[in-house]
Amino acid sequence: MKRVLLIFGVISLLVCIRPVLGLTTNTQNTIEQTSLEQTETQQSGSFVQEAFNGINQFYQYTGFANASWGNVTMIFIGIVFIYLGIKFDYEPLLLIPIGAGVIIGNIPFVAGNQTGIYETGSVLNYLYFGVVKGIYPPLIFLGIGAMTDFSSLIANPKLMLLGAAAQIGVFATFLGALYLGFNLPEAGAIGIIGGADGPTAIFLSSKLANGINILPDGTTVKNLIGPIAIAAYSYMALVPVIQPPIMKLLTTKKERLIRMKPPRAVSQKEKMIFPIVALLLTTFISPSALPLLGMLFFGNLLKESGRTERLADTARTKMIDIVTILLGVTVGASTQADIFITKDSMLIFGLGAISFVIATMGGLLFAKFMNLFLKGDDKLNPLIGAAGVSAVPDSARVVHTEGLKADKNNYLLMHAMAPNVSGVIGSAIAAGIILSFLG
Repeated sequence: MKRVLLIFGVISLLVCIRPVLGLTTNTQNTIEQTSLEQTETQQSGSFVQEAFNGINQFYQYTGFANASWGNVTMIFIGIVFIYLGIKFDYEPLLLIPIGAGVIIGNIPFVAGNQTGIYETGSVLNYLYFGVVKGIYPPLIFLGIGAMTDFSSLIANPKLMLLGAAAQIGVFATFLGALYLGFNLPEAGAIGIIGGADGPTAIFLSSKLANGINILPDGTTVKNLIGPIAIAAYSYMALVPVIQPPIMKLLTTKKERLIRMKPPRAVSQKEKMIFPIVALLLTTFISPSALPLLGMLFFGNLLKESGRTERLADTARTKMIDIVTILLGVTVGASTQADIFITKDSMLIFGLGAISFVIATMGGLLFAKFMNLFLKGDDKLNPLIGAAGVSAVPDSARVVHTEGLKADKNNYLLMHAMAPNVSGVIGSAIAAGIILSFLG
C-alpha cells in the first residue's frame, strides 16, 4: 500500500510540474503556455510601473517634495524662538507657543486639502478666527486685569504720565510707516508695535490691516497681522536685551542711585473703586478701546471685589493660559513662508525695533523732565520711565535689576509697576484713538 501511495504521489507531482519543466508534448499547449508567459510578463511589468507611480504620487504629497527655502528658513526661526524661551527664559509662555506655531505653519503641504491656516475649513483656520476677528486679545486683557495690582499707580498717580510718555513710540512708528509707503490703516496697525503690547497689536491689526478692508481707491489693505504680532511679541521677549543699554546711555550714575520714598498704603476700598472710575474715564476718552479696556478693568474688579475669587482665579489662570496657547500657536502658524517672507515684513521688523527704542527713550527722558519740577524725596529714579512700555511685568523687572546693579539696596519694582501698568492702559487708549480715526 505504501508503494502505491508513493507511486501516486510521484505521478501527481510530475503532472503539476510538467508545464514548468517544459515537458508538454502537445504543440498547441506549447503555444498557449508561451502566450500565457508573455501575458504574465506584461502584467508583471504593469504592476511594477503602477507601484512606481504610487510611490511617486505619495512623494508628491510629502513635505520633502513641496519644501522651499522659505519654509526651511521659517522653521529655523521657530526653533530659535523655542530655544530663546527655554535657554534664556525670554517670555517662554509666548515664545514657545509662537515658535511651535511657526514650525506648524511652515510644514510644506499640497494646497487644497484644507490643511493650511489660510485655507477655508481647515482646523487651523477655525482657530485663527479668534485672531482675525480680535476675539483673543480682550480675553487676554481680562486675565491681565485679574492678575494686576494697581496699588502702586493708585498710590502715586503722577507716574501715569510716564506710561503716557512712552506711547510716543506708537506715533513715531506710525509716521515712519507712512514714510515707507504703507497706507494709513496699515501704518496705524504697524504703529501700535511701539506700545510693546502683543494683544493690543493683534487687536488693532485685525481691525485695520486684515487683508479684507477696502480703501477708498478700491484697493484692499494688506494682511499684516502675522508680521505685526510676531514683531510685537519678539521685542517684548527681548526687553532684557534691548532696554538696559538705553537706560545706561540716557541716565547718569547719580540718577540711577536715586531712592524713591516708599509708596503709601492703599486701602481695599480704593482698589475696588479704581477699576470702575478708570473704566469710565478711559473709555469715555477712547470708546473704540472698549473691548480691551472694558475687559481689563472688569478682570481687575473681579480680583478686588473680594466676592468673585473663583471667577478671578479662572480668568488669571486657566482661561488666560488656554487663550495664550491658541493665540501663540495660531499667530505663529500664520507666518507661512510664501506670505510672511516679504519686503513688508522686514520693514515692519525694522520699524518695530526703532519704535521700541523710542518708547523706552520717551519714558526715560520724561522721568528726567519731571525731576526738574520735583524736589527732595519726591524725585523719581529715571530708570522707572523705561517701564512705561507695556511689556508687563518684564520691563518693570528689568528696571528693578538695573537699579540693583547701581545700588544693591535700591528696590524699584513696586515703583516701576506704576508706569508699567499705565503703559498697558496707554497703549490700549492709543489703539482706540487710531481705530477711531482710521477704522
